[in-house]
Amino acid sequence: MLAVDVQNLSVKYGKLTAVKGITLQIPPGEVFGFIGPNGAGKSSTIRVLATLQPKFEGIARIMGLDVRTTPQLVREQIGYVPDFFGVYEDLTAREYLHFFAAAYRLPISKRKAVVDDVLQLTDLTGKIDSQVDSLSRGMKQRLSLARVLLHDPAVLLLDEPASGLDPRARIEMRELLKALKEMGKTILISSHILHELAQLCTRIGIIETGRMVVQGSVAEIYKQLGVLKIVHVQVANQTKDLIEKLRAIAGVTQVDDQADRISIRFEEGRLEVEDLHDFIHAQGARIRMFQPEVMDMETAFMKLTEGQTA
Repeated sequence: MLAVDVQNLSVKYGKLTAVKGITLQIPPGEVFGFIGPNGAGKSSTIRVLATLQPKFEGIARIMGLDVRTTPQLVREQIGYVPDFFGVYEDLTAREYLHFFAAAYRLPISKRKAVVDDVLQLTDLTGKIDSQVDSLSRGMKQRLSLARVLLHDPAVLLLDEPASGLDPRARIEMRELLKALKEMGKTILISSHILHELAQLCTRIGIIETGRMVVQGSVAEIYKQLGVLKIVHVQVANQTKDLIEKLRAIAGVTQVDDQADRISIRFEEGRLEVEDLHDFIHAQGARIRMFQPEVMDMETAFMKLTEGQTA
């Protein structure tokens, strides 16, 4: 059973078509990154899956349940965090979570334990009696995520969860999402913080003007685009002969002999990072550093899109 199954989805607002025939399938336990500029159709797609957009064409299912015909059953399977943070700011974090625990119909005998668990998971235990209004934006985002975890949903729909956060709060959010991934949650996350999605997601889809431009693993997208990989190497006994041998390797497009390192650019699919390491070692080089550069998802995004909105 697919955790998320979207087929030929279209969403219209009057004369405007925001989503144009998107097909998307996510197996259980996968983290799918939804990338696109503002107005591309990300939020509209997520709102359909969250049962908040009843007017749409096509098929949308969560854990085998039809979003259109069984919305209440779907809501029991999902946790939805919108791109804006709405809370009852005159409550404490404890009151806020107990209120939603009651809304999710958790038994009274279990509520305290469940609230304590989600607070610990989101690292908010020390803020349990703080007014929601006094929390930082990052803490409010984590509290919103704690809220949707109360009923232990199978699928998390996160619309720009790191939007507006400072660097430290973004790192904390990323670590929290990694923990949820390790717990086996299926996560659909939209964002334009591209490099963080590349590190977190098992697959990525790039959407523009309501259409899915491309989807697949990060490696598959880079292979399709012909984006080059870069590896930075330091060797203790570097020679000109080593540089020339590196330049002769099939798939290598450029070797820069810099002051403190060798930077090697090569084509995705023609040469593997591990094979490059083995080759350098086989030449008798004593490797001090071997550092593949983080793939540049921004480059892929710019190559695939034209900066348009729906």
